[in-house]
Amino acid sequence: MNGVDNDSAPSAEVGPVVFLADVRTRVERELVERWLDEGNWEKLNGTVSERPSRLLLEASKIAGALAGRTDDPLVVPVRVAWFPPEREDGRYARWSDLLTFTNPRNPNVVAQRKIVQRSPERVQVLTGEPARLSELRRRHRREAGEVGPQSLARYIHRSAVVALERSERLVIGDRYKVPRLVAEQILDSAAFQRRLKGVADNTGISFKEAFDHARDCLRELVAVQSRLATDLFSQTMRPLHASAWTVHADSSQLETLRKINRELPLIFLPSHRSYADALVLNDFLARHDFPRNHILGGANLSFWPVGPLAKRAGTVFIRRSFGDDEIYKACVEEYFAYLLSKRFNLEWYFEGGRSRTGKLRPPRYGLLNYVASALRVGRVKDVVIIPVSIAYERLHELDAIADEQRGGKKKPEGLTWLAKYAKAQRLLAGSVYIRFGAPLSMRDRLLSAGDSLEAVQPRGEEGPGERSGAKRKALQKLAFEVAVGINRVTPITANSLVTLSLLGVRDRALTVGEVSAAIEPVLSYISRRNIPTGNVGVLRSQSGLRAVLAELTAAGVVTTYSEGLEPVFSIEPGQHLVAAFYRNSGIHWFVNRALLELAILDAAEAGFVDPIRDGWSYANNLRTLLKFEFFFPERDNFVQEMTEEMLIIDPQWKERKPPIEEILERLEQSGFIMAHRVLRSFFDAQLVVAERLAARNSYDRIDRDALLSECVKVGQQMVLQARLHGPESISTELFSSALKLADNLGLVESDSTEVGRDRRRFAAGLGAIVERIRVAEALDPSNRKVLPGEYP
Repeated sequence: MNGVDNDSAPSAEVGPVVFLADVRTRVERELVERWLDEGNWEKLNGTVSERPSRLLLEASKIAGALAGRTDDPLVVPVRVAWFPPEREDGRYARWSDLLTFTNPRNPNVVAQRKIVQRSPERVQVLTGEPARLSELRRRHRREAGEVGPQSLARYIHRSAVVALERSERLVIGDRYKVPRLVAEQILDSAAFQRRLKGVADNTGISFKEAFDHARDCLRELVAVQSRLATDLFSQTMRPLHASAWTVHADSSQLETLRKINRELPLIFLPSHRSYADALVLNDFLARHDFPRNHILGGANLSFWPVGPLAKRAGTVFIRRSFGDDEIYKACVEEYFAYLLSKRFNLEWYFEGGRSRTGKLRPPRYGLLNYVASALRVGRVKDVVIIPVSIAYERLHELDAIADEQRGGKKKPEGLTWLAKYAKAQRLLAGSVYIRFGAPLSMRDRLLSAGDSLEAVQPRGEEGPGERSGAKRKALQKLAFEVAVGINRVTPITANSLVTLSLLGVRDRALTVGEVSAAIEPVLSYISRRNIPTGNVGVLRSQSGLRAVLAELTAAGVVTTYSEGLEPVFSIEPGQHLVAAFYRNSGIHWFVNRALLELAILDAAEAGFVDPIRDGWSYANNLRTLLKFEFFFPERDNFVQEMTEEMLIIDPQWKERKPPIEEILERLEQSGFIMAHRVLRSFFDAQLVVAERLAARNSYDRIDRDALLSECVKVGQQMVLQARLHGPESISTELFSSALKLADNLGLVESDSTEVGRDRRRFAAGLGAIVERIRVAEALDPSNRKVLPGEYP
C-alpha cells in the first residue's frame, strides 16, 4: 500500500494484522473467508501474534475500526479477481459476453457461483502490498496535511485500492494499468485546496463555490477507466483500422521504452495524419502488453456513444479553450501532475490537428507547458518524450481533407460521420508504419536551455500561461526536437515516390518506363543516405511499379489511359491535393537537396566561385522563407548539412574546389533534380499570398479569412494561366502558412508607410524564386518530352 511494487514482506514478528476485504457479493465474501480460514494469511513472512481481524474495505468501516487504534497493525488489502474466458489471443471481454447481462471482469452473484463451480481458473484471491498503520498515517499527513479520522479513512481506502490494482495487474498484464479514485485524491490534496483558496480569493467567490466547481471540472476531465471498457473500446474500434492496414512496427523498440517506464512516465507525441492514429498505436501497444496511454483529445470526438466509452477506456477530452476559467486550468494542471507522478503515460498530437498536407504541422506548446509545470514544482523528477511516426501507404479520408483545402467546410464528427468512416475503412489501404524516435528527457532539455527547475515560485503564483521568454524558448526547442525526431524515423513509401514523380511533370502523362526513370535516381539517393523506407523495394521492378500504379488508380488518385500503344499514367483531375499528401509524407528527406540545387543555380547566375562558401546565403534565405513549412537546424548545422549534400554531387568538392560551371554540369548529369518536385507548391502558394497582399492598400486592414478565400479563387486562375505549376498549391493550409510568414516579416499588420513597397518586393522576390525553380525543372531529364520514334 505504499505505491511501490514489492514482493517482500515483513521478516520479524508481524504482530496484529487487519485484512481489508474489497468484496461486493456473498460469493466474494465466502471466497475470502475460505482463503483466510485455509491459513493463506500465514504465508506472511513472520510470526503472527494473533488471528487477523477482517474488515470491509469501506471508508466508514475503516474510520471506526482503524483511525483510533493505538497499536500498529499490519494492514493487508484483499480482493477476489475475476477473469474473462481464455481466448486464442488472451483473456479479454467481448460485447457478446454482455448478452448474459453481466460483466466477465465483475460478474453478478449468479455468474460468480457458476464460475466457481465450472471454471475455477477464472477466479483468484489476491492481496495487495501490506503497510503498517503508522506508515499510512505518516504518508497521509504528508499528502493531506491533516489526520482527521474521515480523511485518514479515505486515504487508507484509496491506498488499498491502488495496491490491489497493482497486484491484479501482475496477473492480467500492464495493458490494464488504470488509475482509481483520481478526482477524490486530487480534491483531498492540501496543496490543491490551497490553490483553490487562492483562486477563490482572487475572484471573489467562496471556497465552497471554488471546490464545487473544481469537482465538476474534474468529473468532466478525468478519464474514469475500467478494464471492461478498455476491452470493449478496443473491440469496437478495431474494425476502423484492422481491415484497412497491415501494421509494420518493430516491437523490440518497446523493450527500451518499458525499461524507462519502470522509473519514469512517458509522453508519446505521434505525427497526426488520420483519425485512426490513436487506434493503430494503442492497439499495437496493447498487443505487446504495454500500459495504455491516457490519450488527450478534443471535445469534437466526445459524441455519444463513442465518447463515453472512450473516456472509460482512457481518453481525456479537454476543452479547446479554457477562457478565463482559472479553476479549470488548475484542474488540468493538477490532473497532469497526478498522472505523471503515478507513472501513467500520456499521448497527444502536438500539431494540434491532423495534417492537411501530409507533412508535419507546426507544433503547439500548451500541453507541454503543463508537463513542464509539473517538473518545475517537483511533482515528478523527469518525463521522457517519445516522438512517434505513423505513416500510411493510403488513407481513405483524404478526399474530405482536400475539399477543406479548396475552401470547403469541415464536416462535424458524429454518428453519421462515424458510419461513413467505418464503411470506407473496410477497404484495403496497404500498410501503416509505426516508428519510435529516440527518447528525449524533458528535464535535461529544460535545464540545458537555462530553465531553473529548482528555483520555482510557490504553487498557484505561476500559472501555465505565465511563460517567461527562457521557458517559452526551451519548450519551442523541445517541440522542434520532437518534430525532427519524428521526421528522422518516418519512412518513405512507394506511393510517396510515385506521386513525387507524377506531380513533378507539367500537364503530361508518363509511361511506366518514364516513371521508373524518374524514380531510379531517387532510390539511389535514398540508399546512399540510408533513409528509412517502407515498401519502396517494389519500385525496383516494373511489375512492382505497375502494381503500385494500379493501386493508386483503384484508389482514384491516378488515372490510367490504356487505349494507345502502352498505358500512360497521370494524376486524376481533382486529386492533386490527395497526391500531394502522399508525396509530402516523405518530402522532408529531399528539402536540403532541393535548396542546394537552387543555390547552385543562383551561384551560376551570379558568377560565384563556390556555391556553398560564397553562395550559401541564398539557401539560407530560402530556409527562412520555408521556416513555417519545414523544421530546419540552426545555421551552423544547416551549413554542415548543405556541405554533406554537396559532397553527394561531388565527393572531391572540398579538395578540388571545382568551378561553378563544372558543379552545374555534374548536377545536370546526375539526373536527380528535386527543386521543382519538392519546393514548387510551397513557393507557388507564397507567391499567391504575396501578390494578393501587394494588391491591397498599405493602410487597409487585412481580413485574413477573406484574403485566404480570395487566394483560393485567384490561385485557381493562376493555375489555368500556367503561372502556377499545378492545383496542389491551391491549399488553404499552404496559404495560411504563407500568411504567417508574411506576418512574421511585418507585411500584414504594419504602421509603416513603406509596407506597400515591402509587399511588392516580397512578391517580386518570390516570383524570381519560382522562375529559378522553372530553370531547375528544365534540367530534369524526366521532363524532356519524348519525340515520335524515340524511347525514354
